[in-house]
Order: sequence, then C-alpha cells, then structure tokens
Amino acid sequence: MKKVKLDIVGLSYSQTQSGAYALVLGEVNGRRRLPIIIGAFEAQAIAIEIEKMTPTRPLTHDLFKSFAQAYQVEITEIIIYNLVDGVFFAKLICTDGKTTQEIDARTSDAIALAVRFNAAIYTYEFILSSAGIVIEGNDFLFLENMDSIAKEHSSEDVPTSIPNAGGYHSLSLEELQQKLEEALAEEAYEKAARIRDEINKRNSQ
Repeated sequence: MKKVKLDIVGLSYSQTQSGAYALVLGEVNGRRRLPIIIGAFEAQAIAIEIEKMTPTRPLTHDLFKSFAQAYQVEITEIIIYNLVDGVFFAKLICTDGKTTQEIDARTSDAIALAVRFNAAIYTYEFILSSAGIVIEGNDFLFLENMDSIAKEHSSEDVPTSIPNAGGYHSLSLEELQQKLEEALAEEAYEKAARIRDEINKRNSQ
C-alpha cells in the first residue's frame, strides 16, 4: 500500500470535548489534513518536545526514549495504519541496527515518541482519502497555542477519535457542504472532520 508522509501542522484546544485537543497532521507537499482528537497529557507531551522545553522530571515518553536508547533501540518511523469507527491505529517501527520490530501504539503516544526520536510520520493513502480534509490556500498553520499547551499539566485522557457528527443529521447535503466550507475557512479542522464524516456517510448510503 502507498505510504504518505505527514507533518504536524496544528495543535489546538478541542472545540467539542473538554480537556481534549485537536492534533492536525498535514500531507507533505499536499493540501490534505488529518485531524485527530487526543488527550491533554499527550498534547502536552507533543508540545513540550516541539517547544524544546525540559520538564523537571522526565515525562513518560521521555522515559521511554531514555530506556530505548540505553539498549540501542531507535524508532525510525511511525505509521498510522488503520481507521475503525473513528479510531486511528498506529505502530512504531523500531530497530537496534540488526532487527526491525513493529510495536502497536495509540496514535497520540506514537506521535509524542516520533517528535522525540525525529522519526518520520506516515499513513496510508486509503486513510487520508477517507478521513483527510482538503485545505485551500496557504494559511493553515496554527501552532500559536503550542507554548501555553506545553505549560499546562493535566492527566485527563480521551479516546483518540473524532466525535460523532450526529448534530448534523438534520441538515441537507448542500447545507453540510456549506458548513464544511465555513469550518475550513475558520480553520476549525475538528468541526470540519465531523461534517466530512456525515457527508461521507450520506454518500455511501
């Protein structure tokens, strides 16, 4: 299957789930975005590393990195390999220089480790085709909340999935398309993902 390389292009507070965050991955050299809802702890872990902050004591992902490197194990890449009922599945590709192993992981944890190991992030074309959002224009970076997220301390967690789009079931396809365009214009990627899911559900019926 064709792999597609992704970058982290956004991390912001969730508009629909208290204590949750919207992580947006972007297609390298493309305009598709993949929004993923993650917990506060994982959002903080990602933001701290991107901001190059050093916590007083190692976070769980820092401990994992130190443990792995003590035994000469490196993470070379992570792959978001499946999407089932709105939940993304990921795996770590690890090597000790002689053998390569694949380890199952939550997507949020995998990305928190990827930024620590400078590992590439990939997904498959079928996932990006079904769950991705196409962005028009170039104004899609919104990392301005990263510093404040990194400074927060919370252990609250939520499933790594996009909420159901049940609130849009009463709208017509034309109204949904208009809502989608408005959400994209506002860079409300999480909301756009929910509307996209509703449109895809209607089109598959």
